[in-house]
Amino acid sequence: MKLVVRVKLLPTPLQASVLEATLTACNEAATWAATVAFETGVRRNLPLRRLTYREIKSRWELGAQAAQHAVKKTCDAYTALAANLRNGRCGRPGSKRHARVSGKSVAFRPQAAQPYDDRMLSWQHERRTVSIWTTGGRMKNVAFTGQTEQLEVLARYRQGESDLLCEGGQWYLLATCEIPEAEPNTHPAAFLGVDFGIVNIAATSDGTRYSGRRINRKRARDRALRSKLQRKGTKSAKRRAKKYAGREARRNKDINHKISKRIVAEAARTGRGIALEDLGGIRERARLRKPQRTTLHSWPFAQLGSFIAYKAKRAGVPVVHVDPAYTSQECSQCHHVERGNRPSQAVFACRSCGFVEHADHNSSHNIAHRGWYAWVRGAESTAPALTLIA
Repeated sequence: MKLVVRVKLLPTPLQASVLEATLTACNEAATWAATVAFETGVRRNLPLRRLTYREIKSRWELGAQAAQHAVKKTCDAYTALAANLRNGRCGRPGSKRHARVSGKSVAFRPQAAQPYDDRMLSWQHERRTVSIWTTGGRMKNVAFTGQTEQLEVLARYRQGESDLLCEGGQWYLLATCEIPEAEPNTHPAAFLGVDFGIVNIAATSDGTRYSGRRINRKRARDRALRSKLQRKGTKSAKRRAKKYAGREARRNKDINHKISKRIVAEAARTGRGIALEDLGGIRERARLRKPQRTTLHSWPFAQLGSFIAYKAKRAGVPVVHVDPAYTSQECSQCHHVERGNRPSQAVFACRSCGFVEHADHNSSHNIAHRGWYAWVRGAESTAPALTLIA
């Protein structure tokens, strides 16, 4: 399976200025190639390279590999844009947003990520340095650092391209690693059901809830601050909002990593699989009040599900996704389904058999049951093809 390890570079001020000039030149070239692709309608790699390759090399003085990567990055961007338009992520056809996105060429930020292959980048793991191509020539002895576990994975399993990236003045290399998968557990004893929710981020059929008042209060403060800055609308407010958005995303990602790690560890320890809700299209299906919609949409549940899936695949734990319909209204004991079984958000009380339990745990039991039935019917384990280790 493929994982991406984020490695922090420690360039000197002179090295950082050269890297910045390199990224700027590569992204300007890619933006120009995107304009040519938009005007001519040529979106495939080889035909677009015939139109732009020589101009990119001469105008921006890029090497052969860098010029080819700039063209390929442009083609990949248009492929992603077409998929987003097709799947409705940019609004419905005919809407202002859809017309605005589809009516102009792709543009790249000056410090957007630039791919590097082994001809442009070499690693010296013992010295913890890299030798990297730049527009000013080959730059050697650029130091890097990272967690010990990540660096061991990098040294043993790195394959393919790495992306040079600048975020907030910090320089990173995103290296692709091919990790050997653990022997899958083809005969799980049972399934651990995981219910994603608004009050509790996740609840398992073992009775564990991952949330708490502190996290929810922090999320509420983040939303209030974000709304305040959006209403203000000044340049400083937008700059501050962007800063806090990055901080919030990093904190949420860290929490998701911790939750997923504990869930997978428990399933692996007990020889069980993991059953997750299939949350595809939840934004369109969910009928919630506005405060609840804000809370639901502000947490990256898809990210949490992908973290659980790739960690489970790495540990050999099977994962199945089940239909979440009526899991909150179904009794996990007698399987009676009724809206009145939920007298409140936290309480489940079956009107048929009288069974009473915390609502999230009752839902997780139903998910676990459905996971087992799905496994018996021959469902396969699912995991994302590419995941980032932060």
